[in-house]
Amino acid sequence: MTRHISRSKNLYTMAAIDLACFAAALLFSYCIRFDFKIPSSYGVQYAELLLPVLAIKFSVFMTMGLYRGMWRYTSLHDGWTLLQAVAIQSCIVLFFIVYAYGAQGFPRSVFILDPLVTFALTGGIRMGIRAYYSIFADGSTPFATTRSLFKASSRKRAIIIGAGRAGERLVRELQAETTLGYEILGFIDKEGTLHGRTIHGKPVFGSLDVLEGIVKSMRADEAIIALTEASGESILEIANACNEIGLAHKILPSMHEVLDWKRGVKALREVNYLDLLGRSQINLDTRAIAAYLEGRTVLVTGCGGSIGSELVRQIVRFNPAKLILVDAGEHNLYQIEMELLHRIGFKNYVTVLGNIRDGELMKAVFETNKPHAVFHAAAYKHVPMLERNPWQAIHNNIFGTRTIMQAAVDAGVERFVVVSTDKAVRPTNVMGTTKRITELLMQTFSDSSTRFMAVRFGNVLGSSGSVIPLFLDQISKGGPVTVTHPEVTRYFMSIPEAAQLILQCGTMAHGGETFVLDMGVPVRIADMAADLIRLAGFEPGKDIEITFTGLREGEKLYEELITDGEGILRTEHDKIMVLGCCDLKNMETGREQFKKDLVALGKAADAYDHEGIRAILRRMVPEYIPAEHSSN
Repeated sequence: MTRHISRSKNLYTMAAIDLACFAAALLFSYCIRFDFKIPSSYGVQYAELLLPVLAIKFSVFMTMGLYRGMWRYTSLHDGWTLLQAVAIQSCIVLFFIVYAYGAQGFPRSVFILDPLVTFALTGGIRMGIRAYYSIFADGSTPFATTRSLFKASSRKRAIIIGAGRAGERLVRELQAETTLGYEILGFIDKEGTLHGRTIHGKPVFGSLDVLEGIVKSMRADEAIIALTEASGESILEIANACNEIGLAHKILPSMHEVLDWKRGVKALREVNYLDLLGRSQINLDTRAIAAYLEGRTVLVTGCGGSIGSELVRQIVRFNPAKLILVDAGEHNLYQIEMELLHRIGFKNYVTVLGNIRDGELMKAVFETNKPHAVFHAAAYKHVPMLERNPWQAIHNNIFGTRTIMQAAVDAGVERFVVVSTDKAVRPTNVMGTTKRITELLMQTFSDSSTRFMAVRFGNVLGSSGSVIPLFLDQISKGGPVTVTHPEVTRYFMSIPEAAQLILQCGTMAHGGETFVLDMGVPVRIADMAADLIRLAGFEPGKDIEITFTGLREGEKLYEELITDGEGILRTEHDKIMVLGCCDLKNMETGREQFKKDLVALGKAADAYDHEGIRAILRRMVPEYIPAEHSSN
């Protein structure tokens, strides 16, 4: 109630100010026309016109929504709307005069001057209020704020590296958000044409080579990297330059990360390895994604895991009617539930604590909730662990997937997306082989109305079991950093990037396809370790050693995204490809043999038969060569 009264008072005040401006503009136009000596007859004319002109102008401003915004945040968009409103009201005023008075005896120059003065006065008032709040953002008196400006010691003196659009937005927001405690000194940018110029009153000092001198002369405390599309090499060069002179540094992440949940400039964080990958922004067909998610019921298995939880975050952005969250881990399920409820504010969800191998439970969940789309991210994925316990990979990754696929078909699910892996290509381990069989399982349901598809991609940075947290922990303890082999390489992408592309793939499938994400260039793990050491401010081999421990069980030197015989085709999305050969009926085993092998595989898993499991896997996936027999 108090907020409503306050809003009404603000509206009345804004309207009163504008009405005064309208009256003053018309009077000033008459004064200019008659050199400030208005004849009495024209004074009467002004008095007669005043009320209808005020009514017309105020009505146009109301219709154009000029009282819905907050003047303290006046922008160029508001200025353009104001200009349109002034033009429209001037036309209406002229039409009124012609209709009511015949336009005889009215000085034309007055009605040329009036809109110009109206725009200057109303726009000036708005910009003045915007300027006031930009300087005195805490709403205090000018004198109190002036005193606070002298407390420079409590503020971080920062240099922004990057004088492009991101840097301009950043300095504007930092100047408005005084509570963040930053004093911006200026910019560093490699673009020579910008050197010596100013942005929002802050100078562009020069390139990176002048950074040290600027830091010393201006006593800078921190650098903020505002290069959202920079290459990994550029970010590493900047980080190394800051480390060399002992300058603390943070980075403004990609615009997706900045806008995520409206965190704005508060998304500033330390530079991490993902920044060094320099991966470009993803362009999503949001309309196509919304078409199958918005207002629908969506089920995510493994919803508390790295990929599953990010899928949940991305799906929520498309306003589903309901989310069904399935996870076997109590803690993971609780974590994503609390995030949905308290951080994101999404309440239309159902939590299911259970294993995808529980056929009766999965059947009940599907029959009760009737999901339209399923994202299947539940799987065991730790390669060495599953080499030692292959039966768990069989039960969970293969038979758990078959169980939930069957439940989806029985419930009439429209789309079913399987999260796969590059380890399914010419697999050298049990985990990768079970994921390849998961891709083939889709073909056994090809006669159903459910549209199945698989999405194959490489490692995601920051996922559970990822090498990055291990390396960071080893660096924090002074090393050594352990790498399995000097030449081992892996593909990497971020968790949000993987989740977004999985959603995009969901728009493309006709049924049975395996999509492959463009993972860019593979990264040498030894190079990654060295870069992380440098990011931490140390020198590899000098401050912290890198040691090689040998390949682990089931590992190979490099991963692939396609195998021999799988033709790959481009799609309408530049980061998504689709395999041209993926039908089970083209495989040597054939569908009937595949089903028989599944029965035999289940019996071997029930008997905890290592050798039996591997023998059947090799029969089902001929390209599977266990690591100890692989030349890789």
